[in-house]
Amino acid sequence: MLSFTPKELSTGKLHAYLLSAVAPRPIAFASTIDANGNPNLSPFSFFNVFSANPPILIFSPARRVRDNTTKHTLENVQAVKEVVINVVNYDLVQQMSLSSTEYAEGVNEFEKAGLSMLKSDLVKPFRVAESPVQLECKVNEIVKLGTEGGAGNLVICEVVKLHIVESVLNEDQSINQELLDLVARAGGSYYSRAKNGFFEIPKPLTTLGIGVDGLPKEIKNSTVLTGNDLGMLANVAALPRQEDIDLFIKDAEEKCPHILKASTVDKHKKAQDYLKNNDVDSALKLLLS
Repeated sequence: MLSFTPKELSTGKLHAYLLSAVAPRPIAFASTIDANGNPNLSPFSFFNVFSANPPILIFSPARRVRDNTTKHTLENVQAVKEVVINVVNYDLVQQMSLSSTEYAEGVNEFEKAGLSMLKSDLVKPFRVAESPVQLECKVNEIVKLGTEGGAGNLVICEVVKLHIVESVLNEDQSINQELLDLVARAGGSYYSRAKNGFFEIPKPLTTLGIGVDGLPKEIKNSTVLTGNDLGMLANVAALPRQEDIDLFIKDAEEKCPHILKASTVDKHKKAQDYLKNNDVDSALKLLLS
């Protein structure tokens, strides 16, 4: 058996071991605003519920391991002590992952991830309209666990209002876990779907994905492509060059010429097939052809 004390490991190595060993973890999709009212959206898997009376949730935006800086979410809840915790189901997991990209301060992750801002009733931050359960919270306390990279900051939140979409409820208004279809976080690029177990999502680009708002209108407004599809397409540093699209078209004309003459709907369905095989590049080239 491999054994060591935490101090024998680098913070990064210890962090990786802990995330892989303590898994799967629920995801707090936290919506906040800064002092100027700018919205921010980011997921955190250091998260759980700790009390029902009062109803208390705790999530932890840790200091970054690589450079010991703090995240916008932490800075926001220090300035405006309110947050909306949105749960993450399988239908929006790709968009959630895209929103974890470290965009510059002031960039609206709702727009980058192609998610809808829904006005809250009792707090200032917006809800994620696509999330099946949204929890409006007041921040009671923030507990700093350290000052070095990797140190957590426990944001202790009290739920002041719950919103649950009726489509995930049973007849007695209890939540149907299979219909809710939650997703949890594990180590590396692994996630776990409550209904099916583990699956992988490539981590968002460190070079910054273009975001859903960077996709052409005809792709964003597709009647075929799902939010997850858009999340995958938007996690690229740049759209394909025209010369690369032309090469793709030439090759496609030889292999399956009918697809280039197909309707928009059929093209988008074929693009979905590429995405199911994680071939984002071909999907984009087809959609842009």
